[in-house]
Amino acid sequence: MWEYDDKPKKRSVQDFVDYFNARYRSLERLLQSRQDLQNLTSISRLRLKKDREAISIIGIVSDKRVTKNEHIMLTLEDSSGSINVLFSKSKQDLHTLAADIVFDEVIGISGTLGDGIVFANSLVFPDIPVVEMKHSPDEAYAGVLACVHVGSSLFEKEKFENFIKWANGEGADQEIASKLKYLFVSGDLVDGVGIYPRQEKELAILDIREQYREAARLLSRLPKSITLIICPGNHDAGRISEPQPRLMKEYAQPLWDLPNAILVTNPCVVNVHSSPDFSGFDVLLYHGFSFDDYGDIVPSIKNSGKHISDRVPLIMKFLLQRRHLAPQHTSTMYIPDSRSDPLFIDRVPDLFFAGHIHKAGVLHYRGTSLVAGSCFQSRTAYQEKFGHDPEPGVVPVVNLQSRQVLMMRF
Repeated sequence: MWEYDDKPKKRSVQDFVDYFNARYRSLERLLQSRQDLQNLTSISRLRLKKDREAISIIGIVSDKRVTKNEHIMLTLEDSSGSINVLFSKSKQDLHTLAADIVFDEVIGISGTLGDGIVFANSLVFPDIPVVEMKHSPDEAYAGVLACVHVGSSLFEKEKFENFIKWANGEGADQEIASKLKYLFVSGDLVDGVGIYPRQEKELAILDIREQYREAARLLSRLPKSITLIICPGNHDAGRISEPQPRLMKEYAQPLWDLPNAILVTNPCVVNVHSSPDFSGFDVLLYHGFSFDDYGDIVPSIKNSGKHISDRVPLIMKFLLQRRHLAPQHTSTMYIPDSRSDPLFIDRVPDLFFAGHIHKAGVLHYRGTSLVAGSCFQSRTAYQEKFGHDPEPGVVPVVNLQSRQVLMMRF
């Protein structure tokens, strides 16, 4: 339904300006329809208003700080100007919401106008609407396969072999396996080459083409009735900046040759399981490279009581609320597209699949199922250094009829 298709070209400073303007316009359009934002005006027109007048504004967050009295002060900017917005410590619920705000996200504020400042009374995020969860008329399953890391010396080959056997009708839960129709591969199918210093010491396959050849050989043993939808991740060959184009034929031709494989960009939106009488499911597929930042800088996520490896569903929810896959400028490397922001979440997905953190998780939010895939790589020295606790060999499968998510452990 949607994937990135721009041609590589030289980028200038103006491309970054146009990119952020495009992002702002897209999110502004969503916020302008919100009934919570009464008396909406541009920032430049605030000077025409009276003190203590009720107003609403939309802006991008250009600064955030905590005052000596522990109030939160934001600087909001739109195309006409900028203004400070204060979230009082005495309004505890609002103050807690404001604490989660990150730089560069676009928000709506309702409040009271002061002398060159707005005193916030409410905070509106672009967010996804509350909708009834969609259910397939028939029982079918979609699986999430993440971070396989073929080529790594830590690749859990035995667990992956168990997964292949299960998909082919061996072992328990065969009724589920027989109805597995879609397998979403959310990036890092191979471990890559030169991804980090001295990686060659942790590789079992040193050649990137051989890694993809082996990955294709493994996937070719899955039933051809399963549609494979494969996007790249930060370990795959090609550029790391998002959106990432499809895997390059120069390196990954064996994957392109698989008759049941569809190679897509990262991110992308794919519609599956549609019929003349059913609209199908819109699936947002994203590897998740930006996730590392938000688990640490968003207080409600960091202080959730969950281990760092278990925070991915909360991060995915946070990004849906912001309607952007990487709202803060520094959270991922990206291509500044002057026409539109490819990381803006325009279409509300029925399913949101991701990976990257190497631990499976699930959360249902406003009718959308958020599913994080696991991995097939044991704990690396890098993960140990940062306290990550992966759980290899877990493949989440979604029952498209009931929307129940099952964790298949291999």
